[in-house]
Amino acid sequence: MITTGGSALRSLMRALPGPDADPVLMFVEGAAGEGKSHLLQELADLQGPADRRGPADLPGVPDLARHWWRCGAEGGPPEEDEHRREPTLWLVDDVHRADEDELRRLRRVLEGLARGSAAVVTYRPEELPAPGLPLGAPPMTYPNRTAVLRSRLAPWDEERVRRAAAEALGERGGCTAEAVTRIHERTGGVPRVVVDLLAMVREQWPAFTGTAAEVDVAGVPPRLAELVLSRTHALSPVHRPVVWAAAVLDGPVGREELIAVSGLGAATGNSALLRALESAALAEPAEGRYGFAVPLAASAVRATVPGPVRQDLHRRTADVLSRRHPVDWAAVAGHHRAAGDGPRWLRAVEKAAGAAEASGRHQQAITLLEQTLATPDIPPQARARLAPLLARNAVTGLRSDQTVDVLAQIVQDAALPPAVRGELRLDLGLMLCNQMGRFPEGWQVLEIAAAELRDVRSALAARAMAALVLPYHPGVSLDVHQGWLIKAVAAADDSGDEAMRTAVLANHVGLAMSWADPEAWDLVAKLPVKSTDPACARQAARGLCNAADSAVWLGFYGRVDDLLTQGRELSARTGAPYTEQSALGTLLLQAWWTGQWLGLAERCEEFITTTADMPLIASDAYLVRGLLAVAQGDWGEAKSWLFQRGTFGTENLPVPLGAAAAGALIRLALARQEVAVAAEQARSAWKVVAEKGVWPWAAELAPWAVEALVRAGDSGTAHTMVRNFAQGLGRCDAPAARAALVWSRAVLTETDVPVRERRSGLLEAAKLYGEAAAAYAQLPRPYSQALTTEGAARCVLAADTEGARGSAPETEGEGEAADTAVSPSPVADSAVSPAPVSDDPATLTALTDLESCAQRFTDLGAVWDAARARALLRTRQPARKGRPPGRPSHADQLSPREEEVAQLAVSGLTNREIAATLHLSPRTVEQHIAGAMRKTGALSRRDLAHRPGPTPP
Repeated sequence: MITTGGSALRSLMRALPGPDADPVLMFVEGAAGEGKSHLLQELADLQGPADRRGPADLPGVPDLARHWWRCGAEGGPPEEDEHRREPTLWLVDDVHRADEDELRRLRRVLEGLARGSAAVVTYRPEELPAPGLPLGAPPMTYPNRTAVLRSRLAPWDEERVRRAAAEALGERGGCTAEAVTRIHERTGGVPRVVVDLLAMVREQWPAFTGTAAEVDVAGVPPRLAELVLSRTHALSPVHRPVVWAAAVLDGPVGREELIAVSGLGAATGNSALLRALESAALAEPAEGRYGFAVPLAASAVRATVPGPVRQDLHRRTADVLSRRHPVDWAAVAGHHRAAGDGPRWLRAVEKAAGAAEASGRHQQAITLLEQTLATPDIPPQARARLAPLLARNAVTGLRSDQTVDVLAQIVQDAALPPAVRGELRLDLGLMLCNQMGRFPEGWQVLEIAAAELRDVRSALAARAMAALVLPYHPGVSLDVHQGWLIKAVAAADDSGDEAMRTAVLANHVGLAMSWADPEAWDLVAKLPVKSTDPACARQAARGLCNAADSAVWLGFYGRVDDLLTQGRELSARTGAPYTEQSALGTLLLQAWWTGQWLGLAERCEEFITTTADMPLIASDAYLVRGLLAVAQGDWGEAKSWLFQRGTFGTENLPVPLGAAAAGALIRLALARQEVAVAAEQARSAWKVVAEKGVWPWAAELAPWAVEALVRAGDSGTAHTMVRNFAQGLGRCDAPAARAALVWSRAVLTETDVPVRERRSGLLEAAKLYGEAAAAYAQLPRPYSQALTTEGAARCVLAADTEGARGSAPETEGEGEAADTAVSPSPVADSAVSPAPVSDDPATLTALTDLESCAQRFTDLGAVWDAARARALLRTRQPARKGRPPGRPSHADQLSPREEEVAQLAVSGLTNREIAATLHLSPRTVEQHIAGAMRKTGALSRRDLAHRPGPTPP
């Protein structure tokens, strides 16, 4: 169904005369398929009795006798004399088809329109026998009393095409913005063609995913193909080449170019163009530019051109396009290939890729080169020229699995010159490490490349060595990276290549920053950020972004923003999308640690979607999303996020990310009382960090690993961990790691203390937790600060309980406290037995701190942590004054405890996990959940999220 939209119909409605008004003649012109007949039908459908009105925004249609006159059809109009005296609405369609007899009779009708009558006459302007004269020549003499108007239908805009796509595809999900744009471009917005093309697109479901390429392969609607081919065939054979030329050029062009491609010569070409315009085979979409009124029509014509003729047309098109400024070398390459000229095709591809690379359009170059190199029988010389172009763009741009496959095949070609093969191997290694995350394989490839290039291309050898300097890959120690740095610096100096020196410096910055080398910040200052050489600036941008990433892990959050701002600006200006994307991942880590959690989960998921084809670059987002899920109690999702949703092998994660993810998984296992699992994860993750020797990266792992080992009975290994962590840090400036070291000592002191020294050990642990909290406050890291403050308060309260036990007999608690399940975890999920409230100032301060922690957790959105802190707080808070004995009655409202339990249940925690968090027994948790479901009418635990309890009056 084609609708014209409201504007054209409103214009006609406004133009219709009243019962006694002068008659109106409205000419409506529009190209084939623009909806003229549908417009008349809509007008006819609105016409009816005097009291029947149109849509609310349209005036009513006068009560007129209605007659539809379709020109060129069998039969004719009723005798006009019968209607001269009564108001009549004449709907005359396709007047361009009328023969002389019909035009003569129509003129008589229009000359005799009675008062209150109207006529709407539609036609295709491109098919009028006499251009500009819809009623033929000579011009008609209109009666003075008749108002004569003219209207032109317009094609649909992109928004109207989008609505049509949504209507046509219905429940199948509509079209993507990319597909809608392509449909609008190829159809020119002509309604009939849009509807027909959408019908063809619909036949592709469910395979259709909404790409422009899929729209292109849908084909040409038969109705459009028949129209344009009939118009082309109507031309004499000598004139048809001008239409064929337009089909090969596939876009509006000037007269000279069109005639040059047609091969007709100036005189014949001009004549052919005039005939093509007269027959509407071609149009003039823009002044002095000629082509098809509907761009999609070119495909239909091109398919009918004889093969040898078509090749000649492509050859001449390539020559014409090569004379333009600037030259679209990708288009030139396509025409050379279609002409069968292989050498010129490959040279044009090389120029196109070079131009794309120079302007930062790396993905465009990658796509073109992949398609070219995947073609069988490419000559070795051409392959040797094109493959390095592909590799360079792929390393700078975004990931492409196909590029890796293509390069892996090419480097096996023994016919390649050694220097070329070494360069390709270098870029393949960089892609495997940086974009694919296949570190062991990539490391081996880079080592081979460094050896191959050492004697033939020292600059590229330096680049390969520089890649081996970066320490992020697991399995290679810091000493090895430092050894490669010495070699890379020497090779870069020997090469005399300033861009290569900058590349080595950028990687030196990454290495030095990672382990908090005292000279690291001086190295950052040496990056040539103001260099006018794009290659140097691109490497400087990479160095800045690597420095920002390391600064986040070290805890220098105040310096991150400036580094990233400058690095991202340089990356965008020099065309380095991979560096830009990696910087966005660093921003997510920064937001996590500095407590900017509002909307952070959504940002992570959006980034993961955006970088779906590059799971390694999305690893920062996966980690942050998993850490959020742990804190929010969404344990059902946490593990999936931390394991990268299965898109990437976590064993290949960069070491700092792997250590942080392991820390979260250990914490999760401890909360679930899976102590043996947690201890095994701790040993495995610690081994990776220890082998690497970059000790600041242990910061997010150490506290949880120490706890896991102590709870598993392996306190000796836990002590060794803390000792090695301290020795590894030495005097390096790593604020986050130093705070984590104090935190780890606090955990060790709290958990591994003889029973007879329990109280003094707890007070010492509280002091260490307080020091860690103060250090995190300085960074600032509000979540870590809250966790360590909670640890300090927990230890003080436990010490107070120990003191009370030494001076008074134990008493059984009342209410819920009597049903408390004591957790075996003294750190993550510790349970403090109900005890009398102490007047000790330290205890009162601890209670105040614990209240503050619970609020800070709530403000952050750390649901699980807030529930745990409040549960601990309740074990030591006195009953409110004036409260009657027994539990309060909440009737149909959820009690505070039921709300807390329901919130954790919705997050996905089991009854046992909720019990451990809130210091309740699983049976009490079960009762609370049952009560919450009864009061809210929820049908399941998860359904509690959507079933709020009754609103209080």
